[in-house]
Amino acid sequence: MNAFDLIITVALGSTLATILLSEDVVLAEGPTAFALLIGLQFVITWLSVRTTAVPSLVKSEPTLLVIGGRLQDAALRDQRVSEDEVLQAVRQGGFGSVADVYAVVLETDGSFSVIGAGPDRVDDSALRNVVGWDLDSKP
Repeated sequence: MNAFDLIITVALGSTLATILLSEDVVLAEGPTAFALLIGLQFVITWLSVRTTAVPSLVKSEPTLLVIGGRLQDAALRDQRVSEDEVLQAVRQGGFGSVADVYAVVLETDGSFSVIGAGPDRVDDSALRNVVGWDLDSKP
């Protein structure tokens, strides 16, 4: 769920609460508000799939936080992620050390992806759309 989805979800809940609890709201306004919010969600989703400009407005980009076992301090600051949160993701990935990790990526939904540094890592093709990753900065 991205930020726009969260806003629509909260707005739908708030609208439903207002319809049910407020005597000042005409019953016909409720379905109109729901239709407007659902229509807006549909239009934004449709545009996100079919254009290149809209996704950058409603979604963030995945960001590289660790590469080659080294924390990327500038990326941590930019994304407002603490070192403790990265270490927690590393532990949840089953690693006992950041040195055992090839990369940690903050995904667009706010979750962390942890890629191990083992011999079974064939290439870096999954990192090609990640902010902070380029072929010149490989460890």
